[in-house]
Amino acid sequence: MRSLASLQLNERDELFRGLTEAQAKELHGTWSFWARDEQYEPEGDWRIWLFLGGRGAGKTRAGAEWVAEHVRSGRAKRVALIAATHGDARMVMIEGPAGLLSVSPGAEYEPSLRRVRWPANGAEACVMSADEPDSLRGYQFDLAWGDEFCKWPEAQNALDMLRMGLRLGEDPRLMLTTTPRPIPALLDLAKSSDCIVTKSTTYENKANLPKAFIATMKKTYGKTRLGRQELDGEIIEDVEGALWRREWIESARVRQEPHCTRVVVGVDPPASQTGACGIVVAGRVEDDAYVLADFTRERLSAKQWADRVADAYEQYEADCVVAEANQGGDMVKSTLFNAHSNMNVRKVHASKGKLLRAEPVSAMYENGRVHHAGVFPQLEDQLCQYDGSGKSPDRLDALVWALTELFPQQRQGVPKVRY
Repeated sequence: MRSLASLQLNERDELFRGLTEAQAKELHGTWSFWARDEQYEPEGDWRIWLFLGGRGAGKTRAGAEWVAEHVRSGRAKRVALIAATHGDARMVMIEGPAGLLSVSPGAEYEPSLRRVRWPANGAEACVMSADEPDSLRGYQFDLAWGDEFCKWPEAQNALDMLRMGLRLGEDPRLMLTTTPRPIPALLDLAKSSDCIVTKSTTYENKANLPKAFIATMKKTYGKTRLGRQELDGEIIEDVEGALWRREWIESARVRQEPHCTRVVVGVDPPASQTGACGIVVAGRVEDDAYVLADFTRERLSAKQWADRVADAYEQYEADCVVAEANQGGDMVKSTLFNAHSNMNVRKVHASKGKLLRAEPVSAMYENGRVHHAGVFPQLEDQLCQYDGSGKSPDRLDALVWALTELFPQQRQGVPKVRY
């Protein structure tokens, strides 16, 4: 058997009990015995390996082992490590449980220099951030690993700069590990002739995950669109007829938030403790809107979600909180006041259909008047997968309430003319 990854933990324990201590130690530290087929470097002539996987599917471990093996064999001397932010790179790619330091014992991390070194053979890895694509200029590498590509704030720009830096050695290569989202940069890359795609689901790595986690994921998300994307690692393209389009969001996205003349927090309270409380912060500058933050969280008590609203209210110095009160009425307002007695709360009631409320906000996006200050993956997925049918998602509702407060949908009266 080439891989032990398909075995349950009790089966692995039984196998190890039949080995000597030295054999067990050697086997435990040998990646080729633990990796599943999709975690091995693909064969063939390719330049980019795109590894799509669900949450906990083993993407990070595969990326770290890939870099470590290239360094160990001497095939890589100058490496790029890139994540959405420097913090992500450090916490996940380098110091995380499946990061480089855990799979490459000879590696040394120098945080102040943003560098990983292998003193034994002189190899070095530069730690870089995708939120500053221009900072990648001037570097050159023979190997690069990018993690959570779909989370990068300027994915296409950062990828372009990274590819231009892969110009050392005879066969420079790039590996991108990510849970997929149908952003244009990913869709174009997956179709590229020099890109090879492998996939892994969360369930294929179940031997290394808690049984309770697997059971909860199956029960809660099953074959929903979110489950297919976040667990099965599928690229779920936007719904035909959806009210929002990704190109509208991408073309108007900004890196930093401006000073807004008004800031509000939109809230869509959960119907139960198992639901999510939609909490979105938005601001206004003249005729444009800016989405500033998404504080949405699932499975919160009334006190917990009210505290999150209060945190958003204070952090962004908001003018008011706009909360839907169709379910809960005065209870929603009193819950918020208990969290912040001086909070300016405005209750709103859904007197017309969600589709009618959402359409004017969608039109603002189409006209380029709404800018996302950063990347909000779950919010953006909800927007681009809602076609007006069924229950509208929590984040979308909170966003619509916030932008409707900032830009009241009032039509100028038309004077009547008597003949």
